Order: sequence, then C-alpha cells, then structure tokens
Amino acid sequence: MANLLYLVHRLPYPPNKGDKVRSYHLLRHLLQQHRVFLGTFVDDPEDEQHIATLSRICPDLHVERLAPRTAKLMSATGLLRGEALTLAYYRSAGMQRWVAQVAREHALDASVVFSGAMAQYAQGLLPRVPMLVDFVDVDSEKWTQYAPAHRWPMSAVYRREGERLLAYEREVAAQARRSFFVTPNETALFLARAPECEGRVQSLSNGVDADFFAPDPACANPFAAGEQAVVFTGAMDYWPNVDGVSWFAQDMLAGLRQRWPKARFYIVGRSPTPQVQALAGEHVVVTGTVPDVRPYLQHAAAVVAPLRVARGIQNKILEAMAMGQAVVTVPSCAEAIGASAQQGLLQASDPGEFLDALQPLLASPAHAAELGREARGFVLRRFSWQAHLSGIDACLDTLPTAEEGAH
Repeated sequence: MANLLYLVHRLPYPPNKGDKVRSYHLLRHLLQQHRVFLGTFVDDPEDEQHIATLSRICPDLHVERLAPRTAKLMSATGLLRGEALTLAYYRSAGMQRWVAQVAREHALDASVVFSGAMAQYAQGLLPRVPMLVDFVDVDSEKWTQYAPAHRWPMSAVYRREGERLLAYEREVAAQARRSFFVTPNETALFLARAPECEGRVQSLSNGVDADFFAPDPACANPFAAGEQAVVFTGAMDYWPNVDGVSWFAQDMLAGLRQRWPKARFYIVGRSPTPQVQALAGEHVVVTGTVPDVRPYLQHAAAVVAPLRVARGIQNKILEAMAMGQAVVTVPSCAEAIGASAQQGLLQASDPGEFLDALQPLLASPAHAAELGREARGFVLRRFSWQAHLSGIDACLDTLPTAEEGAH
C-alpha cells in the first residue's frame, strides 16, 4: 500500500458530470490498494451537501471553498504574471498549506494530479515525491478553439490562454513521471504540440458504470404520450454544451419537425445559462436539474450530442449507449469512442446530416431499439472503468516507496 496525494480541481462526488465521473472513478480505483490524501475544491454550493459522503469514501479529505466570481477576479492576476489565467483561478494558500502539512506528516510515495491546473501544488514536492498527471484532455486546445467563436476582446483572451496554458502543460508533462490523456487522439495532439514529451505520455480511457446506466423495465416515462423526444444531456453552464444545444435548436429543429411534427427537443441538465433558457418554448424543453437522467435517456426516441467544440471521450455519449440508446454525434466525438453506426454511434457533420441520421431512428422504434442493444453491448465490451484505470497501476507499481527512497 502506498501513500498517495490526490489533487482534484472539483469535488469528485457525486459523479454527475464529465470530469467528476472520471475523477470519482479514479479515486475509487486508487483507494482499492492505497491510502489516498485527497485535496479538492468546492465551486458549487450544491456540492456542500456531498462533502460528508465523500469523507466516508476517503477519510483523508481536505476541501477548499472556491467562489467562482472571486476566483475569476483573482485569475486576472495571471495577466500581470504572464501566466495562464487557469492557474491563478485555482491558486489557494489554504490548499498549499494543506499539501505542505501532508508532506511533512506522512511519507508520500507519489502525487496523482487530476487536471493540469492542480499540478502547481505537486510541483513543490518534486523530485522527492514523483508526480503522475491526468490531463484528461488537452485543455489548451479547448481555449484556442474558443477564440474564433467569440468576438474581441474575449477572442484575444482565449487565444492568449491557449498559448500560456500549453506552455504550462509542456512544463508539467516534462516534470511528471507519466502523463495521461483520455484518447489516443488527445495523446497524439499533445505530442504534436510537445514533441519533447515523447515516451512520457499515454492514453487512459474513460469508462461507464454499466450497472447504474442500464435499462430498467420499471423506469417511468417522463415524456408526454405521443411525442418523440430528442434528448441531449449535460451540464448546461458548460460552453460547448451551450453551443451544441443552441446549434441543434436553431439550425435543425425546424427541419426535424417538418419531417416529424411530434418531435420535441429536451435539454436535460443542471445550471442552464440564460442563453439555454431562452431556447425553451413549445418545442424545446429545458429541464434544469433532474433527480435522475436515466428515465430521459431510456425513453428518448433519439439521443443527440451535437458538440462542435469537444475534447476527448464524452461520458454523456457512453451513458446514453449504456442505457440502450443509439446516439447521433459529430465525427470527432464518434472517433474518440470508436463505435460504428452499426454499433449505435451515428456520425453527422452538419444539420442535413443530423436530420438524415435521425430519420431511421424516428421512423422505426424497433430499428432504434436494435441499434441501442448494439450500443450497450459495445460499451460493456470496451468501456470498463476497472480495465482502463488499471493503466495507472503499472506506473505506481514501478515507483519506489518513500521508505525505500530514503535509503
């Protein structure tokens, strides 16, 4: 058993959104064999109620409160320092003191960092405490992609953030014993930006809890009788999700309803922004937070993920497939998962292609159900959390223990 410092930028419980799903399952995996000292932030008042549950899962827990508005103001200091604003956003004297205290009082064998911004707390322990970093995605690329979609001055801010954050990602990856990205494509993208890190990075795929996300005959239907619900799920304060549902509602829904007058678009997810709320109307339902997304997935006529700006594997797609649903998404998201149309993952690049892909699903519920069965079978075979996260074990097994390193 090793003593591990695990640093996560957002409370890894409950596993109800993309990054929290991965960070939670990584925590549970590490706890199977090691003692874990978990340092994390709470940035959502709704998560306060879950701290007690998380402390039972991981007793060695330290939580810092992060007020997003204050953090955004503090991040502006990055402009003065010439650093990525993301680093200043997650900078906390309290977190730094806790890390130093844990390092003094316990013989740490390694630090495991989830999200590059948290590496700033582990770098001070190098080289005594080796560092493993789960970048998940190439975050710098995300900011670079945001730039052309926004007007000046935000376009310039996003472009600068992409450049500064890439420089920091390269620095961290060069210092880490090993760095991980969620797909081979993300790994290749990072190596194209940081060729000096060849041999120091690898892919560590996502999984899906297929026992939890499973069709249930007793699951009540949340939709009105007769309507054909086309469903999107996700955190609705996340800009790529906001962009995706706006694109679908504005550029595709009218054409869809011409073919299928009973079609209705459901946007299911927490914290919808004003832009998302403005989409609500007779043919668009914005649910906000729901107690359980599974009924919306199970009883949907079709599930879509029209994400024009997306990085890595989308958990929302894996969850829908595990629920026995075929999914229509953009090629970049489909390629990251690796399923074919015959395995329930249909690709579409523009509004016309989305409508054509949805046509057979809405025309034949039996055909949609058959593709859904293929989709669930695919994720059961290919996306086990245990199988994928075991990739980090090989790195931990080769590290000397703190006691061995002292001799």
